[in-house]
Amino acid sequence: MTAAVSVPQLTAGTWAIDATHSTVGFTVRHLMVSKVRGRFQTFTGTITVDENGAPTIDAEIDVASITTDNAQRDGHLKTADFFEVEKFPTATFRSTSVKAKGDDFVLTGDFTLHGVTKSIDLNVEFNGVNAGMGNGPVAGFEASTTINRKDFGISIDMPLEGGGAVVGDKIALLLEIEAGHQA
Repeated sequence: MTAAVSVPQLTAGTWAIDATHSTVGFTVRHLMVSKVRGRFQTFTGTITVDENGAPTIDAEIDVASITTDNAQRDGHLKTADFFEVEKFPTATFRSTSVKAKGDDFVLTGDFTLHGVTKSIDLNVEFNGVNAGMGNGPVAGFEASTTINRKDFGISIDMPLEGGGAVVGDKIALLLEIEAGHQA
């Protein structure tokens, strides 16, 4: 990865995402007037920091672990209409660069969803590093971006009689990440 900046306070080595204290979530328009919120319950990832402080991020999401707190909707999201989880069980992200944006960062990387890989930019707020609770330091991040589901081959159209669609095209991805430094 060609990194333009280092992330202060992140020491060299591997930082593992703590899924128990992290969230990979999303929102999407429903019926053009409200939003459905969901999250993926199973995901892994690492932040590898080189000696110059430049991070490389690799993450994997188990797409079948999706939940919107509605079993019927979750079942439909797993079908060929949407994520087609039997054929495309994982989504992945691999960073390609990180750049400063004021006090925050823009993390660019290759995101693969539904068998399609596109470069995306995540707006990242670094929340700092804490000594942790006896297992070594932990770092916190919040990240967000918006993608178009159709760019990733999820092209179901469910038009409404009066115009618009049941499901919007734009998906807001919202990440709250805690990662622990590995000894």
